[in-house]
Amino acid sequence: MRRWRRCAVVAACVLALAACGDKEAVPVVAPVDPAFAAEQQQWRQQRYTELHAADGWTSLVGLHWLEHKAHYIGQGPGSGIRLAVGPDKLGMVARDGNSVTFTPERGVPMSVDGEPLTGRIRFFSDRDATPTRITFDDGKGQLSLIHRGERFALRVKHADAPTRTAFTGLTYWEGGPGWRVNARFVPHAAGKTLPIVDITGLTTEMPNAGALEFEKDGKPYRLEALGEPGRELFVIFGDRTSGHGSYPAGRYLDLPAPDANAQVLIDFNHAYNPPCAFTPFATCPLTPAENRLDLRVDAGEQVYHSPQGAP
Repeated sequence: MRRWRRCAVVAACVLALAACGDKEAVPVVAPVDPAFAAEQQQWRQQRYTELHAADGWTSLVGLHWLEHKAHYIGQGPGSGIRLAVGPDKLGMVARDGNSVTFTPERGVPMSVDGEPLTGRIRFFSDRDATPTRITFDDGKGQLSLIHRGERFALRVKHADAPTRTAFTGLTYWEGGPGWRVNARFVPHAAGKTLPIVDITGLTTEMPNAGALEFEKDGKPYRLEALGEPGRELFVIFGDRTSGHGSYPAGRYLDLPAPDANAQVLIDFNHAYNPPCAFTPFATCPLTPAENRLDLRVDAGEQVYHSPQGAP
């Protein structure tokens, strides 16, 4: 019996060594579709370019809520709203109901739509048809106004923001064509909305055009889609990677409008992080309960890790 066991062990070792030394035994790798790979690379490059632009989300350095009727703005100690980057005195913002104005500091160069700003102007928010963009510091700084519920806030961007200058780039799961799924669009009744909570705690009723029903690995799933009927769709979703490799609060998808057969192609390889993954000064909408998938989506952007010392 002992001799039989010794022989068996020796035989197993010989077979193992033979396998290790077999140069023909190589792992089988599925071929990569060049067209698919090129398309994904192009999408990722565009995503990086937009995020890292001089006025992209990584340039956001401040979010200041207008709590009083008037605020002086600047980096100096006498300012009610202290800028992280910019001149000591930039100007004054004043609010009267839903009307907001901006008066520039005399002698400080700034512009609106490429034209020099020399006097008081109406300050239009992102809820208006033509939002106001005030630039300063030779165009590197940008001041805009956001409107959330009953509140207004100044949003400040600067090309020299540490979150931009120290941006380390994006990482992705391998994903693949298998994460492209065809979904059936199920329209909702006209005027339906879905309550969406943002990171500040504000709830907004957003247009909810319909739902997207699809299958993955033989199991059915459903996502609520935001947007107006007949137009492009926006999806906020969470999955089993949320907080375990992807951003904890969920990810976003921009999708085409349904085609004539009520079909929508969902490419989870294009799932991307909300702005809050890169800056503490964004007001990101969060994943609704309806869109928490019991599925691990190993595709798209992974969670972003800020460099040490960055906000």
